[in-house]
Amino acid sequence: MASTADNAPTHRTAFNEPSIAELPITDEEIFMAHVGGKLSVELRAPIDTQRDLSIAYTPGVAQVSRAIDDKAELVNQYTWTQRLVAVVSDGSAVLGLGDIGPRASLPVMEGKSALFRSFAGLNSIPIVLDTKDPDEIVETLIRLRPSFGAVNLEDISAPRCFEIERRVIEALDCPVMHDDQHGTAIVVLAALKGAMALQERDLRDLKVVISGAGAAGVACANILEHAGVSDVVVLDSKGIVSFHRDDLNEIKQELAERTNPRSLSGGAAEALDGADVFLGVSAGQIDENAIASMADNAIVFALSNPDPEIHPEVAAKYAAVVATGRSDFPNQINNVLAFPGVFAGALDAGARRITERMKLAAAEAIFSVVSDDLRADKIVPSPLDDRVAPAVAKAVAAAAKAEGVA
Repeated sequence: MASTADNAPTHRTAFNEPSIAELPITDEEIFMAHVGGKLSVELRAPIDTQRDLSIAYTPGVAQVSRAIDDKAELVNQYTWTQRLVAVVSDGSAVLGLGDIGPRASLPVMEGKSALFRSFAGLNSIPIVLDTKDPDEIVETLIRLRPSFGAVNLEDISAPRCFEIERRVIEALDCPVMHDDQHGTAIVVLAALKGAMALQERDLRDLKVVISGAGAAGVACANILEHAGVSDVVVLDSKGIVSFHRDDLNEIKQELAERTNPRSLSGGAAEALDGADVFLGVSAGQIDENAIASMADNAIVFALSNPDPEIHPEVAAKYAAVVATGRSDFPNQINNVLAFPGVFAGALDAGARRITERMKLAAAEAIFSVVSDDLRADKIVPSPLDDRVAPAVAKAVAAAAKAEGVA
C-alpha cells in the first residue's frame, strides 16, 4: 500500500534533523521480533481446575451452544465474533514488495492484526488465501462469515480489489473495507484538512493532482470529491487519465468521466502546472521542475514507500507543506490513524457496512485531534497518539447511527 508504513513512527522536527529515538534497526532485531509470529491467543479466564474445565468446555459449553442455536444473535454476546476482524489478503500487492504470495504476506497481516489490538483493542485474525480468483475469495469469505464480525481486505492488487470489495460488501452483512483504498483516503483527507486550516483555505478551491490510478488513487479521488474538491486530475503510468484516451480499463474510464474538469492532456508536467496539491500514491517519480511549477503555498503528499515520488527535502524547496508515508520525516500519513478506529466504531454501532459518510466522519475526527496544534510539520497526529482511535471510533459510530446503517 502506498501510504501505510505499519511501523512505530518517530517524528523529526525538521527534514534534516534526525530524532534521538531514531536508532539503527538491525536485521537480527527485526527477525527476533518475528520468531514464532507476532500474535497469540490469551484466555480471558483461567482453566486451572476441574470446575473451570467443566464451565469452559464440556459439559457447560453445551448450554451456551443450545442458547445460540435457539437465538442466533446471542453469538455476539457469548463468543468473540462481534469484536473480531478478519484481515484477509491474497498477497498480490504487499507494501512495496508487490506480488509475493500468501505465505510471504503473512507477517504483514500479523502486523495488521497487532495494530488492531494495540490501537483499538480489537481481536483480529490474519487469513491469507492461496488464490487470486475473485470468485474463490468471495466464496471463501461467505463460508467463513460465522467466524468473524468484520473484514479488513488487505494488499489485493488492482483492479481486482475493486470487484472483490464490492462483491464482499454485497454478500456479507457486516463491515467490510479494503484498507489500501479507504484507510489511505481517510488519512489523506484528514491531512489535507489540516493543511487547509493551517493556510486558512477552502478545500473546494483546490486543484489536486493524484499520481496513481490504482486502489489508493481511485479511493482518494472519491473521498476528495465527496469532501467538495471539484478539480481533481489523476495520472497513471501513461499520463493524465482522460476520456480522450482509448487505453483505459473500466475503472479508469469511470474515473475519467468525473475528473479532469479542465480537459487537460499530457503528463505530470501539464497536470502540475499551477496545481495546489500533489498527492503521490504510486511508485513513479516526479521531476523537481514539475513540483516547482505548482501554485504558491503548494502542498505535496509524496506517500510511496519506501521511496517517495519526490524526496521531501527537494519538495520542501517549493511547497509550504510536505508529507510522506514514512516515519522518519514529519507529517507521516499512516493508515493506522484510520482503520483501527473505523472498525471499532462500526462494530460498536453494529453497523452492517462502512459508508462514505462514516469515512468522512473518520477524517474529520483525525483532523480534530490535531486542529488546535497545527504546524507545517504537524498537519496530522502522530500514529502513536492514543487520542486518535477513540475519537475516530466515536465519530464513525455516530455517523453509522445517523445514516441508519447501525
